[in-house]
Amino acid sequence: MTVASPRRIARRSPRMARAADYLELTKPRMNLLVVTTTMVGYYMAVRGRSDWLKVPATLFGTALCAGGASVLNQFLERNFDRLMPRTRNRPLAARRFEPAEALGFGLGLGLGGTAMLALLVNPLTAFLAAFTILSYVLIYTPLKRRTTMNTLIGAIPGAIPPVIGWTAVRGEISPQALALLAILFLWQMPHFLAIAILYRNDYAAAGFRMLPVVDRSLKLTGQQIILFCLALIPASMLPTLLGMDGQFYFEAAVLGGLAFLSFGMGCASSGSRADARKLFLCSIIYLPLLMAIMMLDRA
Repeated sequence: MTVASPRRIARRSPRMARAADYLELTKPRMNLLVVTTTMVGYYMAVRGRSDWLKVPATLFGTALCAGGASVLNQFLERNFDRLMPRTRNRPLAARRFEPAEALGFGLGLGLGGTAMLALLVNPLTAFLAAFTILSYVLIYTPLKRRTTMNTLIGAIPGAIPPVIGWTAVRGEISPQALALLAILFLWQMPHFLAIAILYRNDYAAAGFRMLPVVDRSLKLTGQQIILFCLALIPASMLPTLLGMDGQFYFEAAVLGGLAFLSFGMGCASSGSRADARKLFLCSIIYLPLLMAIMMLDRA
């Protein structure tokens, strides 16, 4: 076995660190959800073998768009990220990247992903991806410092990926696609409100007007958590009601929604970081499990 010399390892380290920074700018862990929910939408729309041919272009193009949106978001928020302990070591916030370089990288990813979807998938899918990038970067990102409605508005681009997957196959936005959008939209609210409770001091330091920062008693925050958890239950029934899934999914959706609601009520009742963390953990178990059962029980 050949062992690399310390000098050779040292020469590689800056390159590896640079590559890691490029990757970190794209927020790969967060965007894994984007690609996964895109795949769910695609799978639920498939009707025959030929539909599978566009999978690579759809997922890779969506991943590029999601990465580009993340880079551009950090470009705009780099000065605010320096004020928060959880984000101050991001490549732009820590000044390991020049802003112009990050801007070019983000635009390249976004434009490249949109072009790939337009050329290899269809124009509607490309339009949805472009809309997601623009609304996330140009609407949601600036609103984070202006209004507590930012989370609600930001949930719109966050809910579009399964519709992107659906339109890649069907070429249209149908009631079934809107059902997937509704599930993801409603799920995001308690998920991100739990995160905002956990990091309310960070958000306050950066001047972000997240609801738990402004709502010091967390009374309104708790009400919204319960409201969206309640609304998620009937929304999660829609795939069965629209003929996409069977009875097994329907029952699982109801039981899962009630479990999610119970954690939401616990967080709303106490407003504690411990219960917010439980709600957050429940949310990241609930959605993948629901989506997995949805695909397994597809009618």
